[in-house]
Amino acid sequence: MARMGAFPRYVICGLSLLHALVAGSPLRPGAVPRYFQNAPFTRRDLSVTTVQQELGGQLSHSSTIYGSSSPAWTNATERWNTLSPPDVEVVVQPGEESDIPIIVKYCNDNSIEFLAVNRGHGLTTSLGAFKGLEIDLQSLTGITIQPGKKSAILQAGTYGIEVMQTLWDEGYVTPTGSNECVGFMGPALGGGHGRFEGLYGLISDNFVHLNVVLANGSEIGVNATSYDDLFWAMKGAGHNFGIVTSAEVKIYPREVDTWHYHNYYWTQDKLETVFEKLNIFHGNGTTPPRMGVNFGQISINSSISSTEASLFWTFAYDGPAADAEKLLEPFNAIDAVAEEIGDLPYPEIPGVQGTSVASGSCSSNTYAIGTTMLHTYNVSAERQNYNYFNEEAAKYPDLAATARLYYEGYATKAAQAVDPTLSAYPHRDKLHILFFATAVPAGSNLLDPAEAWAKESRSIWNGGEPKNKPTVYVNYATGDETLESVYGEKWRLDKLRGLKTKYDPNNRFRYFVPIVSQ
Repeated sequence: MARMGAFPRYVICGLSLLHALVAGSPLRPGAVPRYFQNAPFTRRDLSVTTVQQELGGQLSHSSTIYGSSSPAWTNATERWNTLSPPDVEVVVQPGEESDIPIIVKYCNDNSIEFLAVNRGHGLTTSLGAFKGLEIDLQSLTGITIQPGKKSAILQAGTYGIEVMQTLWDEGYVTPTGSNECVGFMGPALGGGHGRFEGLYGLISDNFVHLNVVLANGSEIGVNATSYDDLFWAMKGAGHNFGIVTSAEVKIYPREVDTWHYHNYYWTQDKLETVFEKLNIFHGNGTTPPRMGVNFGQISINSSISSTEASLFWTFAYDGPAADAEKLLEPFNAIDAVAEEIGDLPYPEIPGVQGTSVASGSCSSNTYAIGTTMLHTYNVSAERQNYNYFNEEAAKYPDLAATARLYYEGYATKAAQAVDPTLSAYPHRDKLHILFFATAVPAGSNLLDPAEAWAKESRSIWNGGEPKNKPTVYVNYATGDETLESVYGEKWRLDKLRGLKTKYDPNNRFRYFVPIVSQ
């Protein structure tokens, strides 16, 4: 048997002695260099008590660590869609932005998976692969208008109505998501559609500076001149690259005191006329910029008919009623069962459009969803989808109660004016976001037919644009879409994968519509 040489033997003895000296040292643990500390290990089952003991002392006094027995657990872990929720074992709620890199480094040192969460509206089934520690951002709610009155800093836990109301009260606005219960940052990192898109672009078009914690726990400032490649990625695919602890965004002087809204209820015989008028209204991205959004819904409205679906459409205009109604003349000419008209301060508009915190659109449930994006409505396909809706509603009345075909049509002028190569968001040429959704009753055997209904509705929509490849808004992706349909053409995916290797080589951020799944 070959013998170990003297020099290697001395080296090993020396290292063993050094390890013993370090282990017996009176130094506090944090003073021991990382390369002399015990190697990272995997926590198979996280203990709240252990995490509190090991991590708690390193965090700010306003931070909290808790498990499922805490009264705060439900609020922190509740999901909008409970179909495939993440498996959260421990929640850490940072009290300050500076806590977040400490939490990430702790997770890395202990091979613990982590997931940053604000309002829990991400609906992709890829989140179901997660098991580990949730970083709950909801306590980071600072909104600070900067001295020049051109921008504001929003912390990671802010959400729709907070941003809308706070800035409005100060005389300003900024793009947010269209639903007031949804977080600000989540939609923004996926591009961010909203009512100000026609005037000021997507939410991410208004990023000035992002404070980001990377997968290794390092803190960096990201903007057009610092980490500009990552800045590109954060505007459309940001969930895959880091935790934004706060963002500086552009703000704009509030120009009006009220928005005008007009809601229409139509019977099914008006379907073709409505969609024809909508196609003219939106043109080729020529929707009047101040007509912030129109939302449409095909569903069973028992006050109109309990056996066949009817149409509901709501328009919101950033300005006076007279200007809005002139633009809405084509729709006023369509005989409606009922109409609702009024003028309200901007933060109250979600309430009349069905996207407020109190609306059904914010209710947690197990949803079956199918979603796509279109440039133009195919009127024949809309009739086909309507007929299919009624057929399925008759077969599954428990699903029909909440089922809906939903349509989002934003003004797009400012968003389309941005060079599409300047951000990761790939779908600026699309004018409409559509989805089917229905809530699956708990304890029922209706999930399979609900998902089949969702997929067929999506297929009918996509079949109406046979020359176009299917496209999906990343924030609405459900988990069965191709990466190309979500993140765009090959050059975009190649660039994103390269940046993933650079900024997250161990793929720690892989649970929200992952660019690299493993």
